[in-house]
Amino acid sequence: MKTQLTLDLEKTLYAYWQEQGATVVEEVTMPDDRGIVDTLVRQKQQDATIWRCFELKVTKADFHSSAKLSFIGHYNYFVLPQRLYTAVASEIPHGIGVFTYHPFSKAAIAASAVPVVTPGTLTIAKPARRQELQVPEATLTDHFIASLNREVVKAKQVAKGLGQFSEADLFTELKKRSADYDIYHPDKNLYDQFVSELDNTTINALQEEIDALNAELATVKMDTSK
Repeated sequence: MKTQLTLDLEKTLYAYWQEQGATVVEEVTMPDDRGIVDTLVRQKQQDATIWRCFELKVTKADFHSSAKLSFIGHYNYFVLPQRLYTAVASEIPHGIGVFTYHPFSKAAIAASAVPVVTPGTLTIAKPARRQELQVPEATLTDHFIASLNREVVKAKQVAKGLGQFSEADLFTELKKRSADYDIYHPDKNLYDQFVSELDNTTINALQEEIDALNAELATVKMDTSK
């Protein structure tokens, strides 16, 4: 599960490279057990393609994790909160760059005259040194496209909403949410809220039918009394 800070870094980094005209995708699995790139950026420069890999870290424990660092691109970077970068700056490997994240304050967001679309901003604290690709470019491109397709599928699923799920799937999800059923406050439980709304909808529909029948009956009585 990603922390909110990780999500903020990810969103800001995505927007940063989108503004540069690059193509971005998160969580790209590399071939030959080369790990998973947190964010992979593909950028066209004249007749060349530049690949940039980013590892997002938000705590010292995260930074010192045994998880494989997938620095297989032409340029490779850590993305760190400023405070974490200050603490681990001496541990950054030679040739690896660093983007530092600076969150916007709520006051700054409220005072902004234009819409704020990211939770913060990024600064290049340490430039990366170019290296040769560590995997074949054709293979990297295939994995990049597969990850983009995964995101398209996820977006389409969201657009379809609950209609894409079977009744069995919906029932299973409803049961999961009953694990912490509060018998003393039923109004807080999803199931009871659903049943209550369903009952209200049914009652309203029946009342509309009754009103319509009463209106027809009144019309008939008026016609027969003439």
